[in-house]
Amino acid sequence: MKEHIVELFSGLPDGVATVLIAMVPITELRASIPIAITQFEMSPIAAIGYSVLGNIIAGAIVLFFVENVLHLFLAQSKTLDDWWQKYINRIHKNNKEKFEKWGSVMLVTFVAIPLPMTGIFTGAVAASIFQIPFRQAFPLLALGSVISGIIVTLITVGATNFI
Repeated sequence: MKEHIVELFSGLPDGVATVLIAMVPITELRASIPIAITQFEMSPIAAIGYSVLGNIIAGAIVLFFVENVLHLFLAQSKTLDDWWQKYINRIHKNNKEKFEKWGSVMLVTFVAIPLPMTGIFTGAVAASIFQIPFRQAFPLLALGSVISGIIVTLITVGATNFI
């Protein structure tokens, strides 16, 4: 798979390719940093810089547009809109106290842990579901991305040096 990703972005400058790989929901930082270090032979600092930049750009786009696209979609069906509102209300009711107490920490941690189905895309959708305003959510998502980038870089450099 790594070869396909590298091939897809071949012909672009390494930094641009790294930014774009970090913007892809499936790959994000978990792939862009190892590819930048091992395939593009970037320094770990450059790899984390380009990767976090691309990841944060993608997170901002998702955070900004998910609410608008969702409202557009829900406006097409009263039934779907009613179901969505009940779903959101249930989430808020069941998690309000926990979220008010731990919401920021949970969002940063969720984005920071470099595992499948976590990351800035899913974090941005979660922020939208919990109706965290852009001005509050964006710095939390960015912080989580930086932490994730550091973790992935340390793992990549450690594994590269070990091999």
